[in-house]
Amino acid sequence: MTTTNNYAGIPDKFAQLETAKVVLIPVPYDGTSTWGKGADKGPDAFLNASENMELYDIETGTEVYEQGVYLADAVTENSSPEAMVNSVHAATKDYIKRNKFVTLFGGEHSISIGSIRAFNECFDNLTVLHIDAHADLRESYDGTKFNHACAVHEASQTTNLIQVGIRSMDAIEKSFMDEEKTFFAHDMVNDEYWMDKVVDLMTENVFITLDLDAFDPSIMPSTGTPEPGGLLWYETLDFLKQVFKEKNVVGFDIVELCPNKNDKSSDFLAAKLYYKMLSYKFMDAAVEDSYDNTYDVDQIAGASNNSKFEDDEE
Repeated sequence: MTTTNNYAGIPDKFAQLETAKVVLIPVPYDGTSTWGKGADKGPDAFLNASENMELYDIETGTEVYEQGVYLADAVTENSSPEAMVNSVHAATKDYIKRNKFVTLFGGEHSISIGSIRAFNECFDNLTVLHIDAHADLRESYDGTKFNHACAVHEASQTTNLIQVGIRSMDAIEKSFMDEEKTFFAHDMVNDEYWMDKVVDLMTENVFITLDLDAFDPSIMPSTGTPEPGGLLWYETLDFLKQVFKEKNVVGFDIVELCPNKNDKSSDFLAAKLYYKMLSYKFMDAAVEDSYDNTYDVDQIAGASNNSKFEDDEE
């Protein structure tokens, strides 16, 4: 369990909703997993590891927490997969409309149905960058379309979906897959230009959904469905850094940490990954040591004509 009420134990002045640029929503949900259980324990393990992490990022020379990170109340709805997705959608959209950079930590991958839906409603021409071992394109599974195996099916129909690291899928998923926008792990290992090719397929506004089983189990064993042949640490960081540099990342979620009490390395990888992604997003602001704690919609959307905010209150 965590020992403070703030993300990574940061000082209170950097953890207030009013001034924080970043919102972190934990979603401890494991209602549809089909093999390894425990993703509902992922957010607590991630937060605990974050408290034991150095907050100076050597690569960017920044302390990104000073941009402000508000730890929101966890979404704990678990009466049904659909109810959970609706709750995630509502919480995510609420914080987007408050002009925050919204991030989520799951929980299993079905939570992303709600987060992707919210971002797609708020940002024009959205690219969903799906980094995962599994295609997650089934229309329904185990009697529901809100299953972790369906995590990006809706996105495949409503957004510019790009899939990276895929190395496990069912034949039926081919009917929903755009293979020109799918980067299979066995091809990536022999293609030195795969990162550039992925970025070239993106629109300006990008939401990242990252399943931790995208990583090779040699460095990330604590997932519900580990697959051999995955991504390694530095190549993943190089790719993410390029995406954040060249595109307008509007938010992200990280899912599928299933903590193992005998191995804390996976928890710590997840904590470092989250912090790295924030560091890449805000490194220019951090380097400039900006004292402006307001975060305009245009800063998230890149330009006002990229956003889809409506005047009505929901």
